Amino acid sequence: MTLFAVVRHGVTDWNIEGRMQGQRDTALSEQGRALLAKRRLPPEFADFDRICSPLGRCRETAEILLGAPCPVDDRLKELHWGAWEGQLREALRADPASGFREQEARGVDLTPPGGESPRQLQQRVRPLLAEVAAAGRPVLAVTHKGVIRAILCLATGWNMLGKPPVKLDWACVHLFRLDPDGTPRLERPNMSLEP
Repeated sequence: MTLFAVVRHGVTDWNIEGRMQGQRDTALSEQGRALLAKRRLPPEFADFDRICSPLGRCRETAEILLGAPCPVDDRLKELHWGAWEGQLREALRADPASGFREQEARGVDLTPPGGESPRQLQQRVRPLLAEVAAAGRPVLAVTHKGVIRAILCLATGWNMLGKPPVKLDWACVHLFRLDPDGTPRLERPNMSLEP
């Protein structure tokens, strides 16, 4: 089995405001940069190959946390929230006309207008996981909450309805093991980035 670790990008202003970023290329906030500067990758990940989402918040996180730029892979982009990108999640929930609550009730099949569902995101990331498994080298990916949740669903069978089987700390590294076909298995969630 091949190890595949994921870490979410640092905090952005839109995270703080509760806006849905999706594939908008938002930057880290000053707070996000300051928090990342205090964090360290656990030594067991030092020899892992590294990749990241092409979006700026992930590239900048990789440079701060890993000390250098890393190769990008488009398949690690965040879920495309379509017409909801830039919107406040709570405002969408409060507006019956938005259809947001009805879509949330669909779990992995939630599909924003003009966007993609978590199931479609899984289809996008599966070939990457299979490639990593076939190469047999451990990989650390800097990516997004939606991507990590989609991988967690693949690993646990969670359908995004109700509480997740594991509460993930978004300021930690989450370690998966990949079967030879790329199917992920949750190995160790919530590995601290604190020094």
